[in-house]
Amino acid sequence: MPKEATQLVLPTDTTFDTSTASVFSDQRTIEAPPFPLPPQLKPNTRLVMDGLEFLSLLPDNAVPVAFFDPQYRGVLDKLSYGNEGVDRGQRRCALQQMSEATIATFILDIGRVLVPSGHLFLWVDKFHLCEGFKVWLDGTALDIVDLVTWDKGKMGMGYRTRRTAEYCAVLQKRPHKAKGVWKIHNIADVWREKVAKTDHPHSKPVDLQGELMAAVSNEGDFVIDPAAGSFSVLQAAINRRRTFLGCDLDG
Repeated sequence: MPKEATQLVLPTDTTFDTSTASVFSDQRTIEAPPFPLPPQLKPNTRLVMDGLEFLSLLPDNAVPVAFFDPQYRGVLDKLSYGNEGVDRGQRRCALQQMSEATIATFILDIGRVLVPSGHLFLWVDKFHLCEGFKVWLDGTALDIVDLVTWDKGKMGMGYRTRRTAEYCAVLQKRPHKAKGVWKIHNIADVWREKVAKTDHPHSKPVDLQGELMAAVSNEGDFVIDPAAGSFSVLQAAINRRRTFLGCDLDG
């Protein structure tokens, strides 16, 4: 088991300091602390493990960046498209679904293991973007600070407008800081990237995820994904010389 982490006190005042000349910087002034890995966690490996068990093995205030793509049924159940029996809908429904309470538990624990001013990149669909997902953040020190739209470059589901995009909410653990934390400033908030067809119905864009993790971490830092799915974050981490830690029930 990892050694007990030093508890860090988070400032309650997150007001931006207007005395600084600019929020832009290409240097990071915060660093993630080193910590010993328990034997169950193998870096840069497709681990077969429950995500909440995985998170329980990590100490508090330890990693600078996390990705989370929850598996939910918001569209299939609440909008009733009726495509559960065919092609992509069938593959989506074969995945183990997370309840709203389970998703909130994941986010609570991700917030615990992030360093102060660390980032969680949370994938959401149009349904949750419109209905709101802030309830998932109750009890955490995480706040929404930005949003990236992923234009997949292909037509998706929809009886009315057809979906061509998914959304990545950018959450930051308090205290909110831009300068000295986020070091890449030319990432467009609408990102066009096609992904190759895989056996997994929720493959995510490797290049976008790589750019986001590079913006908020240093080479060698841990990047975690407790519900890795197609393990696109693993590939992005390898491409960007980060150290991946993550798992999926299906490996």
